[in-house]
This record gives sequence, C-alpha cells and structure tokens, in this order.
Amino acid sequence: MSGQVVIRKAGPEDVESIASFNIKMAIETENKKLNKNLVLRGVKAVIKDPNKGFYLIAKQIAEQNRVIGQLLVTFEWSDWRNKYFWWIQSVYVNKKFRNRKILSQLYRRVTAMAEESKEVCGFRLYVEKHNRQAKKAYESLGMVKTPYEVYEKTI
Repeated sequence: MSGQVVIRKAGPEDVESIASFNIKMAIETENKKLNKNLVLRGVKAVIKDPNKGFYLIAKQIAEQNRVIGQLLVTFEWSDWRNKYFWWIQSVYVNKKFRNRKILSQLYRRVTAMAEESKEVCGFRLYVEKHNRQAKKAYESLGMVKTPYEVYEKTI
C-alpha cells in the first residue's frame, strides 16, 4: 500500500468519488443518510463554478490512481481583515489510508495555495462536537479551537 500520493484540484472526472466520500462521511460522523442525487448535483456545482469553492483530492498512484482523500474549500470574506477565510469542509480519507498523513498532505497543499494567493487570512472549519478523532487530527495540523460557536437555521 505504499506509493506516491498526488494532491490536485478535483475535476469533473472526480465527481463520483467525491460524492461517495461525502455520503460515507455523513454516515460516519453524524449517522446521517444523504440523498445521492442531491450530493452529486452539489459536488458538480462546485466543480463547475469556482466561485463556490474547490475540492482538493489525494490520489495514490499504486492504487489504480483512485481518489483516497479529499477536502472542500469555500470562501468567507472578512471585512475586518480585507481578506478571505477559507473554510475547510467535506474532509474525508478512505479508511484504508487513514493514519498515513493524507490529511496532512492535503492541508499542506491548501496552505501553500492560500499563501500564494495573498488574499487569504486564515482557515476555518467546523467539526461535530463528539468527533474526537477529527479534533485531534486538526489540532495536529496546528489548528486551534476558537471561542465561536456555530448557529444554523435551515430553510
């Protein structure tokens, strides 16, 4: 299971893999079953419109060049900083490849992209409050818990 990992922006050819990972993530983290067609449309919308965000994917060449990990970046304008926060979302690594630094490689790539852009002031993400494994992973990347809480109202 060793082999070179390639991190790149996702394209239309990656939509099925990303949607599948999003569905698996929702079940694992929130025990929530997502509508596959709706998720497919949502992933396609991001791939088609870069103003919505972008996905980074990790592929391992030795594994038939298949997607083994992903993250989504969306944008939040900060008028206080006159720059963007990049929200990291839809993080998922195939179970077979966990604890192999795939998330670290994705994070290093997104960090390099943000630094190169000169328009990004930081990263934010939210995590399900009981997901200790995810919290530990994010903290290992140097992220810290903020004093903010997230509120939501769906319509």
